[in-house]
Amino acid sequence: MSKSNNPIYLSIVWHMHQPYYKDLVKGEYRLPWVRMHGIKDYYDMVAILREYPSIRQNFNLVPCLLEQILDYTDNQAKDLFMDLSLKPAVELNKQEQIAVLQSFFFAEWENMVKPYPRYWHLLKKRGFQAGEKHLERVRKIFSTQDFLDLQVYFNLTWFDPLFKRTDPFLQGLLAKGEGFTEEEKGRLLQKQIEVMRSIVPEYRALSETGQIEISTTPFYHPILPLVCNTDRARDACPQIHLPRHQFIHPEDARRQVDMAVAYHEKLFGRKPLGMWPSEGSVSEEIIPIVADTGIRWIATDEEILICSLLPGLAREKKEKKDFLYQPYRVEAQGSSLDIVFRDHGLSDLIGFVYSRWDPRDAAMDFLHHIHQIRNATIDLQEAPLVTVILDGENAWEHYRNDGWDFFTEFYTRLSQDPLIKTTTVGDYLERFPPKRTLPRLHSGSWINHNFRVWIGHEEDNKAWDYLYETREFLVRAQRDRADKLDPGKLEKAWREIYIAEGSDWNWWYGDDHSSQNDKDFDELYRKHLANVYTLLGETPPDKLFIPIIREKGPAVTSEITAFIQPTVDGLVTSYYEWISAALYDVSTVGGTMHQADAIIRRIYYGFGLETLFVRLDQTGRMEPKEMRKLSFDLHFVEPAGVRVRLWFEKEGIRGTLSRNGEAEAALSDVAWERIMEVAIPFAQLNVSVGDRVSFFVRVERKGMELEKWPLGSPLSFHVPSEHFEAIMWSV
Repeated sequence: MSKSNNPIYLSIVWHMHQPYYKDLVKGEYRLPWVRMHGIKDYYDMVAILREYPSIRQNFNLVPCLLEQILDYTDNQAKDLFMDLSLKPAVELNKQEQIAVLQSFFFAEWENMVKPYPRYWHLLKKRGFQAGEKHLERVRKIFSTQDFLDLQVYFNLTWFDPLFKRTDPFLQGLLAKGEGFTEEEKGRLLQKQIEVMRSIVPEYRALSETGQIEISTTPFYHPILPLVCNTDRARDACPQIHLPRHQFIHPEDARRQVDMAVAYHEKLFGRKPLGMWPSEGSVSEEIIPIVADTGIRWIATDEEILICSLLPGLAREKKEKKDFLYQPYRVEAQGSSLDIVFRDHGLSDLIGFVYSRWDPRDAAMDFLHHIHQIRNATIDLQEAPLVTVILDGENAWEHYRNDGWDFFTEFYTRLSQDPLIKTTTVGDYLERFPPKRTLPRLHSGSWINHNFRVWIGHEEDNKAWDYLYETREFLVRAQRDRADKLDPGKLEKAWREIYIAEGSDWNWWYGDDHSSQNDKDFDELYRKHLANVYTLLGETPPDKLFIPIIREKGPAVTSEITAFIQPTVDGLVTSYYEWISAALYDVSTVGGTMHQADAIIRRIYYGFGLETLFVRLDQTGRMEPKEMRKLSFDLHFVEPAGVRVRLWFEKEGIRGTLSRNGEAEAALSDVAWERIMEVAIPFAQLNVSVGDRVSFFVRVERKGMELEKWPLGSPLSFHVPSEHFEAIMWSV
């Protein structure tokens, strides 16, 4: 029987999650991101499907996110940013003014600030850097109306375009543009809660129609294998340095899963069929814990599958088409689950790449990939399944129009394609149960098939030791003083432990990720632990008041300290030839979402008296044949309009410099072997001593941007004089 008309199945799982921002003792939220993403992402991501009834999707809703949403809507919860917003602008004191100037531009500037002339004007008036001494000076030139407009815009810009298009009040604010009133600000904040009230009912409604399937995650988003036993980290990384205390509490892992299933059933009227274990983190130890609740399927990353199937894959030289696009059965300790594996590359295209593309091109490219997979697999199996799983909230501010343009193109084309059938994971497994059982399940997460993001760094390990010690204190107190403890406070103390077991705190510890809120996350983690002691009438240990996190330097980890004159040959000819250059280390840049597959790893830049030298180090993940399909562009902000393009021909790498779109000259010193190097004479840049030079680096394929570094302000320096080294020496 011909399979030429058989469809390939596509299951997209949007993972919705926020850390637990509430201090249970004070009863206040430290950060506003549940509220902000609540008005921007959680409702519209599911509501848009009403326009595309043939599309089936999964939404993975983490219980601690849902609990926080309902806390805002049902219990009038507030966060510190809301308090700053509610306070009349005329009454803001000095510290509050500084806090507003520092925090109320926390949005993606290109898509969420710049489109609004008044908001963009206020940002330029404040300046693009936000050091406290600078803000102390700047606040004096901000009028009361400036502060009021800033309070309004921060709370307005986060609304999804759906509401900006359809809500008359929001449309009125946008049309007015500036000069807002306190009354309008108050109504705006009320509107946020109105929108948040619609989130859970909308998911429930589409779930009841069968158009979506809602899966869950352990309640406070813990890394289950590490909660069961921190030694699981050695399975993938035998030499990893672990905390002093071994944390072994499978009972906590079971409690986190049981609470999640019970809460899901309470909100949606049925138990979940599926679970995305936090960060796709799995081990054989968690299988019975999950299966005992009635959950039927879990999901993780393709790298876990590869590690679980080795060495057979290597021996048989199999490709992804031979093993990835199908479900499996996993068995452990007498229990079993169905398991599916995400296509890592396709998931990252949506999460990290397509935001920089034209929406039509992005949609067509994605469907092209699905058709390529179909062509490769349709004769190998009955119903190939492509599973795409990614963050459903943090990518869209990087897209134009918050992703609506992309989704409109994507869902329209997907609805019209007879050879791609969207499905929920549960429905697919009901029709096409797994035919293969895994020989073993590798212990690891979706990031590099290990747990290094959450354990192994000095900061991570300290956090685990503090958790261990605090939990031991709670167990002793419950054992020795059970009859004297307030049951309500004891229950709350255990909640603090479960919250502290969440993965989010260690996401920000170590060198893996950084954000503007690193200190807040550190303080929140230590506060959750300190609250355990406070709730039981004890004074928390002093160390819980001392930051775990160390001051993290900027991604530019070194500055230009002397003239350099490297040999432009594509090789590290000498350790010393780039030692005096500035370094921008891409590997230290990370945020809410983790991009493991960047092409560029480091950018070095320095100069001689007459020449700028730039060096690009690649991660090595890309084969040379694929590298030659890329171009590496230096876009100069100063001098404006200058662009240096490095690209490949059969003869090798070439470099050209253009100004305002018109090619001017070829660059003679360009090389690529193990690294990429280019020399750019200052004369060709048309800059003189003292001029500021700033640039960023783009990686493109066929005119489509794949990466841009730095993520924020460009790399910059001033053209040196002959006295530069003497000045640096005296400094």
